Amino acid sequence: MINVSDLRPGTTFQYEGNLYTVLDYSHNKTARAAANIKIKMKNMRTGSTTEMTFGGNDKVQRAQIDKNKMQYLYNTGDALVFMDNETYDQIEIPADNLKWELNFLKESDEVEVTSFEGEVLGVALPINKPFKVIETEPAVRGDTATSATKSATIETGFQIKVPLFISEGEEVVVNTVDGKYQGRA
Repeated sequence: MINVSDLRPGTTFQYEGNLYTVLDYSHNKTARAAANIKIKMKNMRTGSTTEMTFGGNDKVQRAQIDKNKMQYLYNTGDALVFMDNETYDQIEIPADNLKWELNFLKESDEVEVTSFEGEVLGVALPINKPFKVIETEPAVRGDTATSATKSATIETGFQIKVPLFISEGEEVVVNTVDGKYQGRA
């Protein structure tokens, strides 16, 4: 058990039978009242975020999350297959659990698969990842006093907004958290 005042962003814990990771933490202390700790947390099984206020002396159960480096092999349509590079064991993760991550997964990519007590929770992608632009409209000359952008499709089929100077065949870096263009690769 750990005291809620020891929680920091990135810490994982169990509370009321659910598994959470801390996104944001704030400690509030008023004159005569007890300390309150407000935590913004993400449910690791459902992906939903909630805010909760705890008392200063409340305790939660620490959760040990295992991370294994695995290689993405292929998509069966309703599941994604990953292989452990050391043991060559293969696991399947339902495609519904990885809808967002599927936008940034290419076959043979190295990813970290997170699990808790044998239960697979999801996939941790690198934050910035290079992709080849396979389709984009030609640049249109005109008002470029502001940062003008155009649509582009990367090799996974995901659409992003890129600056006008990016052309087909170029490699760009995309943020896998928000799906935005970061720069040239």
